[in-house]
Amino acid sequence: MAYISLEGREVRVNNIFCIGRNYAAHAAELGNEKPAAPVVFLKPNSALNTAPQVRLPAGAGNVHYETELVLLIGKAAAAPENIADAVAGCAVGLDLTERGWQRQAQEKGLPWTRAKGFPQAACVSDFVGAQALAAVRERGFSMRLNGRERQHGRLENMIFPLETLLRTLAADYGLHEGDLVFTGTPEGVGALAAGDVLELDLAGLVSARFEIAA
Repeated sequence: MAYISLEGREVRVNNIFCIGRNYAAHAAELGNEKPAAPVVFLKPNSALNTAPQVRLPAGAGNVHYETELVLLIGKAAAAPENIADAVAGCAVGLDLTERGWQRQAQEKGLPWTRAKGFPQAACVSDFVGAQALAAVRERGFSMRLNGRERQHGRLENMIFPLETLLRTLAADYGLHEGDLVFTGTPEGVGALAAGDVLELDLAGLVSARFEIAA
């Protein structure tokens, strides 16, 4: 079973939803068109990681970091009118992606599961309560790689705002207590190597440090 920490309380994780191409600049840097509707994919619970060390999968040659705001769903929501109806907390996380495997799958019209769902491919910090979203909207989230800032995300730059993402997920899949939602990454993604240190920050409220194992 997979668990996260919400203000010191252990919460069991249900589904892990992820949104792709939700920042126009990121879609452009990968040569993708701006989507007309949210691009949704899943990661298995076995991908969840809260430990400070990350081991890349065997055979991987091009794993990229993607820093994201992550939402925790607090209760079932059939059609949430606003974000407060569904969200219990938020965190900052990494949607790790083996880019070569992803491109191979895309070229063949196959799912991205192997590229997105390997063990430790869904890294998250501790979660803070949903009231923190006001500060996140004001200050955003960031990631420093080996001491240098590589990504800074602001919610106003999302193609689809949080409320739209939640309504889409609720309508198409259902939202339930314990679901996580990775809401998309801004531009600045790049490859990881052994020894890299990633420092994530969510509006100065919660942080996390992940080191890539040798």
